[in-house]
Amino acid sequence: MGEEPNDARPEPADRIPDGHAPNQDRHRSPAPPDPRVAPVPEAPPWAPVPPADRAPEPPGSPGAPTTPPPPAQPPATPTLAFGPPPQAPGQASGQAPGQSAGQQPGQTPGQPFGQAAAHAPGQPPGDPSGAVPVGAGAAAASGYGFPQPGPATAPGYGPPPGYGPPGYGPPGYGPPPPAQPPGPANPAQAAAIALLNLSGLGLGYVLLRQWIGAALCWLATAALLVVALPADVDGVPVGVLVGYGVLLLAAAADGFRRGLRATLRVGAAVRRLALPLALVLLAVPAGGSLAYGAAREEAREEALLARLTVADERVKSGQGLLFDRAEPLYRLALATYQELGTKHAGSRAGKLVPARLDAYYAQLSAPYDKKDFCKAVAPLKHLRGLPGTVDKDLLGARPAKTDEPLAESLYGCGTAALGVQTAEPPAEKSLNELLDTFPQSPQATRVEPAVREAIKTRSAAVDGGAVPCGTVVELRALRSSVDALPDATFAGASRETAAAVEKGDFACGTSQFRSKEFGDAATTMTQFAKDYPNSPKAAHARSIAIAAEIADEEPEAGKSLPPAKAPGGARMVMVVSNDGPGSVELLYTGPTTGKITLNACATCTKYPSSVFLDPKKVKACTGPASKYPKATLLLPAGNYHFLQKRAGTSTSTGGDTKISKTKIEPNYSYTNCLYVTSGF
Repeated sequence: MGEEPNDARPEPADRIPDGHAPNQDRHRSPAPPDPRVAPVPEAPPWAPVPPADRAPEPPGSPGAPTTPPPPAQPPATPTLAFGPPPQAPGQASGQAPGQSAGQQPGQTPGQPFGQAAAHAPGQPPGDPSGAVPVGAGAAAASGYGFPQPGPATAPGYGPPPGYGPPGYGPPGYGPPPPAQPPGPANPAQAAAIALLNLSGLGLGYVLLRQWIGAALCWLATAALLVVALPADVDGVPVGVLVGYGVLLLAAAADGFRRGLRATLRVGAAVRRLALPLALVLLAVPAGGSLAYGAAREEAREEALLARLTVADERVKSGQGLLFDRAEPLYRLALATYQELGTKHAGSRAGKLVPARLDAYYAQLSAPYDKKDFCKAVAPLKHLRGLPGTVDKDLLGARPAKTDEPLAESLYGCGTAALGVQTAEPPAEKSLNELLDTFPQSPQATRVEPAVREAIKTRSAAVDGGAVPCGTVVELRALRSSVDALPDATFAGASRETAAAVEKGDFACGTSQFRSKEFGDAATTMTQFAKDYPNSPKAAHARSIAIAAEIADEEPEAGKSLPPAKAPGGARMVMVVSNDGPGSVELLYTGPTTGKITLNACATCTKYPSSVFLDPKKVKACTGPASKYPKATLLLPAGNYHFLQKRAGTSTSTGGDTKISKTKIEPNYSYTNCLYVTSGF
């Protein structure tokens, strides 16, 4: 078996032969010699001294010493060290320069913990000092040097392993071995790790094998994705973005701190690629932000298009409805159009608003296109007034284009309502609005001629029409409308309308009489005489009313219309007396028509009557002539119909009527006694 070469190691500073460590004050008194250590002869000046940081070289290497090894010595007795060896400056406790962590002083790799190294060759057996002369070079074995404190112990004797100074025993019997000393600062590595963390993927922590930090980054990024996706119009709440940004910055700062002096357990190729990869991965959050912004913009566009569709549906639902009922829907749609066209003009929905407004105007102008003028007025007024509620720039010239259709619609609706009593709106409302809104328009100048033409047409219908009473109703409605128009312009038309109405009322009464509508004729002519007392036709109207009242009880009296003027020639006297209770009104018609009223007879009573009594045997008006109220009639010869209408009293019923017929002949005088008979 060959011999192992002795390991050369640098001696601690306190074991250098000159007696003091580096940077130690050389003027201090040397320590007294240890009686346990034998004096060592001083090495000659020419003896080679191995450098402290030079590792032992294996035999046969080019740098190995060529001096033959000393002869083999019998194995030395192992000793236990009970005190810590002196430390050199900058050397950790219990660790020699070049010694790995956890290795005991003087212990070779693979040697049992707590056991000192064996005696090197050339050392006397049992020599506990283990001193090696300075300059021994690489031939000095590991563990050789100045003797360790404590007595030597024979093999198999002494305290068990681990019962030594702190740091030389098994785990749990002293302070833990010191941590790996930090390496030199590496800013590029730290920047790469910080940038890798800044990407939000936690890759910087992965390189550092800091799995908790990496997991936190992953959880934060996953939470952000859950909140942000799918992209909507509102986007991610500001608080979430701020919190995520703060977390990324904190992770980047922590990664920089940890990576500044860290030793990465990765290959050199990975370390070289770390910084470029970190810069590339910064595109992940940037690209994600851009992609999310595009998705959010698309979501916003879709939302705006959806709002536009809702507004279109509201406009469409207004078709076929009266404008008053559809206007709330139109207002909502316009509000949407305005917001899209002004606040979101650059969006796809905003660019469609002008076309929607054109369609809106076309739909609301449809009644005008169909010549339904009255129905077109309200929507056209709405369209013309939109600049007051909708952005003028958005509307453009559209409202101005409604002036002509609105004026035409007001004119058409107003003139069509002339003479229509049930027209809604009435003619005067539309025509006055036309004259006020568009006074200089061609339609305004056509109003007066249209009114006069309406009057002329209906006046002609009164003279030769088959239904003059209906024309009178129109004339009355026309007069009401004309009276509501400006006096300065329509004063003449108002007079023409009044004359036409008067003529129409008379024509209506005569038409009713001829049509055997005697009750209506009596009412019409009575009202005519009251409405037009100064009319040349007032007397004739009263005659027709009397004749119609008689004819209503005796149709034969209405065979012909009473003449407008009484006939000339001789007239016969008829004295009429009242021999009954209560006043009495006597109506007559024939060649002449009229009526008289007789006062009540204070002493007169009813005459008894029965089925067995001949009325001719009643002796009425046989008392003194002064007893009975009298009236004298001068009647032309001819056949007359009389109607007796007695007023009610305590002994008679009001409204009692009696019809009689008399022929008046020339050269005679007549008496007529009016009396009342009872039913028994």
